[in-house]
Amino acid sequence: MTPEQITYLVFGIVLVIALVFDLGLLSKKTAQVTLKKALIQTVFWILLALSFFVFMWLEDGKNIALEYLSAYLMEWSLSIDNIFVFILIFSFFGVKEEYVPRVLLIGILMAIFLRVIFISIGIVLIERFHWLLYIFGALLLYTGVKMFTAKNDEEINLSENKVYRFIQRILPLVSHDGNGKYSIVDGGKRYYTVLFVVIIMLATTDIVFALDSIPAVFAISQHRMVIYTSNIFAVLGLRSLFFLLKGAVNKFAYLQQGIAVVLVFIGLKMLVEYFEIKIPVFVSLLVIVLCISASVVYSISIAGRTGIDQPGNMDRDLH
Repeated sequence: MTPEQITYLVFGIVLVIALVFDLGLLSKKTAQVTLKKALIQTVFWILLALSFFVFMWLEDGKNIALEYLSAYLMEWSLSIDNIFVFILIFSFFGVKEEYVPRVLLIGILMAIFLRVIFISIGIVLIERFHWLLYIFGALLLYTGVKMFTAKNDEEINLSENKVYRFIQRILPLVSHDGNGKYSIVDGGKRYYTVLFVVIIMLATTDIVFALDSIPAVFAISQHRMVIYTSNIFAVLGLRSLFFLLKGAVNKFAYLQQGIAVVLVFIGLKMLVEYFEIKIPVFVSLLVIVLCISASVVYSISIAGRTGIDQPGNMDRDLH
């Protein structure tokens, strides 16, 4: 077996074992996820992703491993932005606390499935039309500038969300959770509950965010293994991160600016490659770590000094 095949095999085995451990031992179907349990699970997924980085360093070499770590940190930091909108979705639809873990899990697994399709299409297109990278770069540059200058007090109106309105048009819905069911039969006709709608909203919302994050990962690496593994590890950590951060949504008011600077940097990195200027992967890693860390620390320090919650980071375009 080649080193790449070994890495894929190890990734698959580790992933299965980790899911069994996380879902079987650390989680129960409807048990409440406490802050302590969420912290344990978050640390578990982060350490697992970092351990895989060490394995890739030994098996595939320093450069591939650094690309993986940079891509993972990029996806992980952008996934924090997802969390804030996930919290808004659960609040908007009034999902009971006992159903949140299961609904969130199914939504995230669906998001991973859709991401794999999205990444596969992106890889094929870039292999055939390399100039698409420059378009991605321009889009990331535009998105980063727009995100940096966006006002934090803008609110998302989920009732006007295109996906939600589309679901309303094509499916018969009921306004309750069906006691934990995703569909019910009433009068011989099948209706879909709020929980079903939330799962679809979670998966499609993640794909909207992936329109930014996946092209950014392509700027770091075009290696299939790096793109797939970094994305899957980052998204699988979303569930525990959700429960860890849901009580601190307003403590990360300036995270948006940190992410925006990273997107601008990645966009420029893609564009300057047209002039055969290659920015080393360790530079990308350093920029990602510094920007995200600085924005998080600054947000927490500002919130701590003022004692007043800052506006939430929920202004990315979901309409």
